[in-house]
Amino acid sequence: MADDKDVLRDVWFGRIPTCFTLNQDEVTEREAEPYYLLLPRVSYLTLVTDKVKKHFLKVMRAEDVEEMWFEYEGTPLKWHYPIGVLFDLHASNNVLPWSITVHFKNFPDHDLLHCPSNSVIEAHFMSSIKEADALKHKSQVVNDMQKKDHKQLWMGLQNDKFDQFWAMNRKLMEYPTEDGGFRYIPFRIYQTMSDRPFIQKLFRPVSPEGSAHSLGDLLKEMYPDAITNDGEQKRYQVVIHGIEPLLETPLQWLSEHLSHPDNFLHICVIPVPTD
Repeated sequence: MADDKDVLRDVWFGRIPTCFTLNQDEVTEREAEPYYLLLPRVSYLTLVTDKVKKHFLKVMRAEDVEEMWFEYEGTPLKWHYPIGVLFDLHASNNVLPWSITVHFKNFPDHDLLHCPSNSVIEAHFMSSIKEADALKHKSQVVNDMQKKDHKQLWMGLQNDKFDQFWAMNRKLMEYPTEDGGFRYIPFRIYQTMSDRPFIQKLFRPVSPEGSAHSLGDLLKEMYPDAITNDGEQKRYQVVIHGIEPLLETPLQWLSEHLSHPDNFLHICVIPVPTD
């Protein structure tokens, strides 16, 4: 892959200042102070909030504590989506710090998956990596890796070790030069205005004529409403890692440099704020 190491580093170390407050309905023995944390965009809520849990448990009785879950302005936050995706989708045009409400009871089973331990997060993460590699290389790269290599990817994410993660992940980003890119681009397009969780279909990085597909080409086919035509007012922002890349950006480059650690390109389409 083209080694724009600084881009990879900037993506990895992206942080969101966040304020966690305990839901008012929780029973506490004394007042619960808010807890502030810089959340890594590329990680998962349940992986990086042990400190939040410990902080609030200090003021609660054990019998009042069930599984911890998070909500933003009435929307339960899906822990199996990367943190950056949750923020871009639900809160990107709001003032920082991001204000998240913490709950310890009334788990919303119909909205969220249970996450009893880190092994559940690891299984979800590794299954995403395998799915992405099936699209990119017919699973050849991930199948050639050993168990310890898979573990290195997970430990790199879990312990926030950029070099450890990328020493292994770079293998998942390689392709034969003559192919001009991966077989298919692993992507998901999210939108708040839809009941569908996300759009995910097969899409090649190179056209049959051999020209590189761009982000705009992907959107034209998957979500044409996101494109602003000449003379129209812009209705949607297309956001990846908190920025709006140019629609002319080659999809292959985006896939190599702006994918999350799960190897998917997570694209949020959000309405332009109407203030």
